Amino acid sequence: MQEIDINCDMGESTALWPYHIDTDLALLPYISSINIACGAHAGDASTMHELVKVALRAGLAIGAHPGFEDRQHFGRAAIQASPIKIYDSVICQLGALDGFLKINGAKLHHVKPHGALYNMAAADEVLATVICKAIKDYDAGLVLYGLSGSLLVQAATAAGLGSGNEVFADRTYREDGSLTPRWEPGALIETTEQSLQQVMQMALHGTVIATSGKTIPVTADTICIHGDGVQALAFAKNIYQSLQQQGLVIKPV
Repeated sequence: MQEIDINCDMGESTALWPYHIDTDLALLPYISSINIACGAHAGDASTMHELVKVALRAGLAIGAHPGFEDRQHFGRAAIQASPIKIYDSVICQLGALDGFLKINGAKLHHVKPHGALYNMAAADEVLATVICKAIKDYDAGLVLYGLSGSLLVQAATAAGLGSGNEVFADRTYREDGSLTPRWEPGALIETTEQSLQQVMQMALHGTVIATSGKTIPVTADTICIHGDGVQALAFAKNIYQSLQQQGLVIKPV
């Protein structure tokens, strides 16, 4: 029986970006894993602790969502940093979230980089390798969530980490398999119909239609729904129910 994960980025509170924890909580019944911001691009101690507690009660796999230390741009601006600085930052962010799991008798399940760090590592072997080294040095049992077929996923395999090829319910794709940059027209999927159609094609057929109209291959181990999307809850409900109707088992990677 085919299995698939539904993950969601959560806890992304900052002074500059609107955040309501109730929105995150409403999504919990329709996902199987959660990626919690670790205080760099967004997030704070109280939000991390609260989400850890509710995610554990909901039986979700809990992952860290480390990003560039750039709250002003929500971690979405490309930053050039030395490998050691990236390494130290990832270690620091994993430790910040992991503390709240430890006091609740639980463990981290996975790591999914955020924003520009994620997209840069998908195409930069050096950056991908240092991120995976940090994850493995912290806990070799962690799973890396990365863009399907990317250098980040390949680096995880080379490092001996488990990995999940991630696809997106609310973003469009270029022909090379990368995500359409957010600043380009058509980068975001805004209707439940388009989102569901894309997810079902990826989950059932292993392909997606790029913005050019070309059909390209993808591997869908885990589906991301951004919790801050306007239609996030509607997307999650429709995707969860439709995948179940097709006989897929929804569970963490």
